[in-house]
Amino acid sequence: MKKSQRREHLIDTAIGLFCEHGYHGTGIDRILNDAGVSKKTLYTHFRSKEELIMAALRKYDGLFRNDFMRQVDRVGKTPREKLLAVFDVAENWFAQKKFFGCMFINAIGEYSQDNSPIRDISKQFKRSMREYIKELCVQAGTAEPDALADQLALLLEGAIVTAQVSQKLDAAGTAREVARRLVDQLPADPHV
Repeated sequence: MKKSQRREHLIDTAIGLFCEHGYHGTGIDRILNDAGVSKKTLYTHFRSKEELIMAALRKYDGLFRNDFMRQVDRVGKTPREKLLAVFDVAENWFAQKKFFGCMFINAIGEYSQDNSPIRDISKQFKRSMREYIKELCVQAGTAEPDALADQLALLLEGAIVTAQVSQKLDAAGTAREVARRLVDQLPADPHV
């Protein structure tokens, strides 16, 4: 395996372990064992476990968001349909056998210090998801895209946490119904 492939393999292994067992619950030895690499290999690529966590979060951010947006585009044809499709895609995510909640919410829970770069990466992911929802709101012609984006992002976050903590996999459907009411009652911007 090439050096760059080993690095990516370490990151991919870490993503799976961090999702399932948490960041503090996943030790370096477990990562090394599952990845089949030595400590020397790990520390050739990363100076610390925190650096590996940051690399895992960055990679997962790109993979998750791109996949999420592609699925939303596939499910919804119009911008308004896409706003509701966000919750359909979330529902499919929650139904996966290996659904362990949101990797970024979990990271913020385990790294709560304000100056944590892990926390910063997680906050940026959440801002990016909210901006994606706002973009859909603008495309849908809603008169108040910021307000609607805030409301829909809050519904999505609540559904994620409810699905994870309470094991209510129908949380996305409940959130979708509330989202539908919000989308339907906001007047369209006549200038769009």
